[in-house]
Amino acid sequence: MPTITRRPLRAGLTVAAATGLALLGTATSALACHSDDTRANPVDRNVTTCAGAHLPGTLVTQEDAASVFTFTGGTTKDKYLNITKVADGVTVEAVVVKGGDGYNVYEPGKRELATTPPWEKLRSPLNGGGQQATISHWFACIGKAAQPTETTQPTKPSETPTTQPTETETPSAPATSPAETVAPTSTSAVVAAPAGNETGGTGGQLANTGFDNAWLIYIAAALLVVGGGLLALLKFRRRSAN
Repeated sequence: MPTITRRPLRAGLTVAAATGLALLGTATSALACHSDDTRANPVDRNVTTCAGAHLPGTLVTQEDAASVFTFTGGTTKDKYLNITKVADGVTVEAVVVKGGDGYNVYEPGKRELATTPPWEKLRSPLNGGGQQATISHWFACIGKAAQPTETTQPTKPSETPTTQPTETETPSAPATSPAETVAPTSTSAVVAAPAGNETGGTGGQLANTGFDNAWLIYIAAALLVVGGGLLALLKFRRRSAN
């Protein structure tokens, strides 16, 4: 019988051991990243960012999640995360839930996960003992919703504004209405009746009152004559004296 040398035997054992270790590591890794949630894609390592998980979108951390999501759970004391609402105008690319030895990736619209919330009982993978691990942290990757295309409305012909007539303010009526014309005062010509004729008479002659005053005229004339004589006498004497 041929003799088997020790050197080839050792080499064979070394290769077998290495292969067994590799298979054992693969099996252990697969067991550590197993998930009982068919909606999730389990990954066997730690991750904290969208870029680290090779996911598109902008990172929303657990601390900032309240500004985008309405949710319950998801703390280090919980095994599940329930998202019930997403802010308007936001699309969710993925939700990553980490716990135990790996993390679960949830992508809306894929692997039986609904496109829109509610998304209930999101969880981390099972741990090495096959138990549901508590959540260590979670984050989301979001993008902006596509804006609807605005339909161009036909241009309406410009309406020519109608010029409204300017309202003329009616001036306030003066205290005295213009219609009220003050009649000019009628000036009655008062004709002075001649003295002594207040009671009437004819021809502008003195009325006959029954009193004859003609003698007064004679006396006045006599006094004038006497006065004139006296003045003439005085002048004559002065001339004689000179």
